[in-house]
Amino acid sequence: MVKFILFLGIIICFSCSSPEKIYSVKGTIYVLKPDSMMIVIAHDTIPDLMYPMVMPFDLKDLKEIEGLSVGDSVHFEFVWGDTSTWARKFKVVGQGKLPEDEDDDFFEDENYSERGIGEIIDNVAFLDLDSSLVRLSDSDGKYRFISFIFTRCPMPNMCPAVVIKNDYLAKAFKERNDIEFVMVSFDYKHDTPSVLKDFYGSTIEGFDNWKVWSSTGHIEDVYRLAKQSGCNFWGIEENKIGHTLRSILIGPNREILGNWPGDNWKAGNVKTAIELLMK
Repeated sequence: MVKFILFLGIIICFSCSSPEKIYSVKGTIYVLKPDSMMIVIAHDTIPDLMYPMVMPFDLKDLKEIEGLSVGDSVHFEFVWGDTSTWARKFKVVGQGKLPEDEDDDFFEDENYSERGIGEIIDNVAFLDLDSSLVRLSDSDGKYRFISFIFTRCPMPNMCPAVVIKNDYLAKAFKERNDIEFVMVSFDYKHDTPSVLKDFYGSTIEGFDNWKVWSSTGHIEDVYRLAKQSGCNFWGIEENKIGHTLRSILIGPNREILGNWPGDNWKAGNVKTAIELLMK
């Protein structure tokens, strides 16, 4: 059984047997987003759940974050429900230190600026599951729908959800030979081709139009692709990974035709959009 499928099965079983699990968490507030009912926190290890990373937490009540400020060190509860997760009961315990950003000067280069609709993505290179070099230009005239994932993502509504949606799209376009669905891991330290093959190999088996690429040894390429696509990630070296997500559709000449931020896009709607954009 594929590790990814096992992971999803564990989530499902966990949800069925225990519809609400509460974890005690310690962390530092990174961003407050009341308009989005969200708070971004650099948290420590959550025992029995996940390693340290910077991630967004949903809120159910804005009163929970009244009086909180960016940089506050907080203790709070992370609730894992049967269909959603959220944070609550924040207690400020001191002034923390924000996670250090990547070298800002490094990304001032236009190579790392976001590309708009119609603009060209650089011809970056990665490794496929057989450790062979692949470039965006090696498309044989195909369109490509590109998403970002990493195997250590613990949240079912993030990377695993993106994989499930790609599965839907790959099946929907399986009979067409003019589009590929590519998932790129930005975890260049952990997600080697062999790790990705072990994790996703059986999942994409039988799909000629569904690929998984590793960024191991191609750090600059994955930064370029992520930045030009309009998403971001950080903390790989510190094993304290934070990220935003975005999926893009590019044409045969690497021009951006469509983009879908985050992980909340609906696969059926994206399928319709792809069909229209490919006409």
